[in-house]
Amino acid sequence: MQDARVTRLALLTLALLGLRLASAVVVAQPGYTDAYYYADVASRLGHGFGLSADFVWNPIELGALPVISHKFWMPLATVLQAGGIATLGSILGDFRAAQTAVVMVAALVPVAAYASARSLGTSERAALAAAAMVGLGGLFAPAWVSLDGFAPAALLGALFFIAFGRAASGDLRAGVACGVLVGLLYLTRAEGALLGLALLWLAARPASRRPGIAGAAVALLIGGAWLARDISAGLPPDLFARTALLVRYEDFFRVASPTLDAYLRALPDALGAKAAALLTNAVTFLFAFSLVLIWPIVRGARDLWRRAEVRAWCILAILVFAAQSLLWTLHSTRGSYFHSLGAFFPFGVAIAVAGGEHLLASRRPEIARAWTWGALLTVAVLSAAAVSQWDASFNTGARTRAAALDAIPDGPFLAIDAAAWRWLSGRSVIVTPADGLDAATCMPGQGWRSLVLEEAHFAAYDDLYRGVSRPDWLGAPVVRGGVKIFPVIAPIPLRCFFG
Repeated sequence: MQDARVTRLALLTLALLGLRLASAVVVAQPGYTDAYYYADVASRLGHGFGLSADFVWNPIELGALPVISHKFWMPLATVLQAGGIATLGSILGDFRAAQTAVVMVAALVPVAAYASARSLGTSERAALAAAAMVGLGGLFAPAWVSLDGFAPAALLGALFFIAFGRAASGDLRAGVACGVLVGLLYLTRAEGALLGLALLWLAARPASRRPGIAGAAVALLIGGAWLARDISAGLPPDLFARTALLVRYEDFFRVASPTLDAYLRALPDALGAKAAALLTNAVTFLFAFSLVLIWPIVRGARDLWRRAEVRAWCILAILVFAAQSLLWTLHSTRGSYFHSLGAFFPFGVAIAVAGGEHLLASRRPEIARAWTWGALLTVAVLSAAAVSQWDASFNTGARTRAAALDAIPDGPFLAIDAAAWRWLSGRSVIVTPADGLDAATCMPGQGWRSLVLEEAHFAAYDDLYRGVSRPDWLGAPVVRGGVKIFPVIAPIPLRCFFG
């Protein structure tokens, strides 16, 4: 019987791996800023240049190139991809080698979902359904093969909640494992540190005090080591302001730091943005769990509330939702909250299938089977739609940018998405600061020779893009579709006015 269960899970895992490889045909380049950043630095790390970048994606990393990387992003996704590049890069090329490392992790995520469901007492059939839903992914379908932290976060998150249940019963080794997993989640996504609060709850309970203290100590050791690295690398003093005090999202890309005074002057707008973020992120949660899983999650959470890991999942999910919406407001609605949900997705699906079993326990078997297949079909349709949307959103943009490369003069250049242009061009790129051209002229040591503006650009460049005005040291633009390339034709004046 045990061999048959292993065989069924193995066959399902292989089938889902086949789907991952099929979606990888579409996800054939990093696609968006986060993934481009991870991939760019992973390529340098895999080739022996350490955690460094020969581009500047944001003024917080401004300096003579190459700069120390990861002063904002966390490093685990980059390190994972670099391992793939160091091992397979000469055979597959950097992108596919990095993606192979991600896919290998993603292949384990359905297994973790199966284990999560079984740990909650579900039947094997329900656990296989959980594995299938998580493997299909829904909105996460392209994320499982993207050069990002989704796959490792999902695996680590599922293992954390499984281990947490054991640690709550007094298992010391499980407590240590929880600490390791929280530390690794933090190295994947900064908000992963919030899961460490659950370890403090364990430490406060007599029955789990030793596991809680041990886990918290391990998590602090891992997180403290990375924080020490950040401090030694020159942690940006305005990092908090750039995440929590943004009046407009593009202020994140200003050379001048956001200020509390400006934030308070725009407080009505800031409060409105927080209200909008609460609604937007709530909708994101609903669709991340494919809508059909929401009521089963509620039922499963209610029926399994006595279990420490289920309570932890619910409370931490609410805490992360609140922190993203109310603290990291403008970042959250531009993908940060969706990234956060990756760590909660597999165990959440496990709770849903447990709740679904309870809901359908008194119904005829054919009704239960119909609901299960209906849920799987819904997730499959959302998965296909998500992969199609990824193609439309990111591959089209990459082709537009690639078509403009031949018109960009030699040397470093300015662009709004420096990480993407660095990957596509293979050249040093510096972000166009949102302050405008005066700020751009005041960035020392970059030696940029042209300015690239796309249809999506910071507001300070509107007049230049529309042809209303142009400084005499920039030449007439060369146009490639919606991309305009302005060459530098005279010495760049030094105007350090940041407002």
